[in-house]
This record gives sequence, structure tokens and C-alpha cells, in this order.
Amino acid sequence: MQSRKILVPVGITRPTEPAEYGTVLANLKSRIVQAHISASRALNRALIGLYWDIGQIIHQQQKDADWGDSVVERLATDLRQAFPDMSGFSTANIWRIRQMFQTFSTPGFLAQVARESTSPEGTGKNAEHLAQAVRELITSIPWGHLVLLMGRIDDPAAQFFYLRAIARFGWTRNVLANQIKAGAYQRTALETKTHNFPVALPEHLAEQADEMMKSRYNLEFVGLAKAIKERELEDRLVSNLQHFLLELGYGFCFVGRQHKLVLGRKEYFVDLLFYHRHLKALVAFELKVGAFEPEHAGKMDFYLNLLNEKERGEGDQPSIGIILCAEKDDIEVEFALKSKTNPIGVAEYQLSQKLPAGFKGRLPTASQLASVVRQTLDAKPRSKKA
Repeated sequence: MQSRKILVPVGITRPTEPAEYGTVLANLKSRIVQAHISASRALNRALIGLYWDIGQIIHQQQKDADWGDSVVERLATDLRQAFPDMSGFSTANIWRIRQMFQTFSTPGFLAQVARESTSPEGTGKNAEHLAQAVRELITSIPWGHLVLLMGRIDDPAAQFFYLRAIARFGWTRNVLANQIKAGAYQRTALETKTHNFPVALPEHLAEQADEMMKSRYNLEFVGLAKAIKERELEDRLVSNLQHFLLELGYGFCFVGRQHKLVLGRKEYFVDLLFYHRHLKALVAFELKVGAFEPEHAGKMDFYLNLLNEKERGEGDQPSIGIILCAEKDDIEVEFALKSKTNPIGVAEYQLSQKLPAGFKGRLPTASQLASVVRQTLDAKPRSKKA
């Protein structure tokens, strides 16, 4: 059998790629993506601004003109008939639009914004500026995020915390749902954080590092009742890296595990190494299955010296260390970090949800449950064998 020959037309060649073509193409792609993002944000801002105005008008009419539910429902019907190609004017959504304005214009929410405002113009002291600041914040949030937040969070302080996080870090709706479920507000805003960031970093960077770190990390996703070995915990975290990154928060990029550092003839290994895009700093994690010990801080300080000397890139901020342990004593941590010049934080992790304090002592223990089961089985009449 003769082999078939493939004929190639003479004179047809692939055009030569001009110099710098790849760089120009990459630049154009980046600009197109940025233009698309900017257009989407502008469209969202216009839509939520419209919703805000509709909600404000309905709220005012119900207050001043005694509009009842039937009038609002008629308004929804008329808007749908007037704009059949536009979605968002269902009766249920009109009620949600009114709820949005009412939720984020209550005295409690406005007071929370005023307390936490850092505007140089004194936003919290001027009602007009305060209302404008709230409107600016709300119109930067996608509608689906607002609906989710209104359905799950009632506390104004928690609402403001999640709104700022969405606006700043670009959380998706799924990330927002996971952060609410994991109690990100309670763990980030309410619980005491132990670190030396204010003395080890410039003020602006110390504030950002404080926001980056949590006082407690929920590692329930690893599927362990308790940590037996540090390497096993590390294996589980790397195997569930996506979940771990979500728990760490926006901006973390994974560099590697057991990251090798060489000094002279000796080698040292950092358990988990990340790079934080917004801080522009390496973040080293050391895992401890037991309680925090002062020597852990000394070891981390040593690692950070090596990272700054050998791994820190041009323009990077000082490397940050986080010691993740099963439990800690805040006073002991404070004294252990006093002499450290590198920024170090100490946080706890939990492998399962803890029982609320109000239920402790009220539910039976495992041994009590087993005893009841045995008594029930002993009391049950046994069937006679045929």
C-alpha cells in the first residue's frame, strides 16, 4: 500500500509576527477587560441609584400620603406595563427596593456609618454628607448582594462591615454567603486580635494588616475532629486550598508549602507561604496543633528575617507572620511579641463549630446518651425464638 502524500500549497506561509506584537495584544486584552468592568460598575451604580430613589419615594409616600400595600402593588404593575423590556419591577422586587432604602437609612445604620467614617470632611457631623456617603456605598454593591445581606443580617454594625468588605474586596455573592455563614463579622470586628502590627509596621500598613488577619479561623472544612499531627493538618489545608483561601479572605495568593529557606549549610521550612496582593507582602503561616508557646514567636521572627533577606521582592512591604494554633493566652502572646521587630500575629483555629455558651451543660454528654441507649435496649422485650 502506497502512503498518501499531503500537498502543501507553494507560496503560502504564516505571516511573520511583528516585534512586540505579543506585548501589544496582552495590553489590549487588559484594557478591554478593564473597560468591560468599568462599564458593568457604571451600569450597576445607575441601576442601584434608580432603585434607591424609587425606594425613597415609596417610603416618603407611605409616610406622608398614607400609601397602602395595594397602591405599591399597583405601582409595580404600572411600571411593568410601562417598561415591559426591563426586569426588576415585580411586586416582590418593588417591596425589596423599599426595604433597601428603609434598611440603610435607619438612624441605627446612619449612626454606625457616622461612627466609623474616616472622611476628612467630617461626614459623620453633617447629615447631608452622611446621606450621600451611604448612597455612594450602596450604589457600589450589586443588587443580589444587597438582597442576600438584607435577608440574613439585621445588625447595623454587621451590615456596614459586610457592605464595606464587598465594596473593597469585590466579594462574589457566594463568598459573601460563606463569610456570613462563618461569622466573619463576629470574628473580625468583635474578637480581640493579638499582634504587634502597630509597632512593627507603618500606621497605614498596620491598619491594612489588622484587617487582613482574623482572630480565629474556621477550619471545619478539613474534616478533622481534632488535629493529631501538624503535617496532617497542613495536608488537609492544602487539599482544601480553595476553602482555605476563602477563609483567609480576599487578596491571598498561595506560594507553596514547606517553603525552603537556606542559611549557610542549614535549611529551614515555612509551613505555608502566601503573597497578599493588596498588602504587597509575603505572609508566612506556621501551624501549631497545641497551645501557643513563646518560642513560637522567636521561630517566626527568625523566618521573617530570612524571608525579608532572601525572598522579598523589589517594592514589597515587610513580610508578615501568622502563627495559627489551637489556643492562646492573650497576655502570654503580648509579652512574647514585645521584643519582636517583625510583624507577627497569633490566631486560633477551630476544627468544628463550638457549642454556644447558653447550651453548655444542658445537652447530654456522649456517655449519658450511650447509657440511655443501653437502658432502652435492656428494657425492650425480646422476641421468642420459634
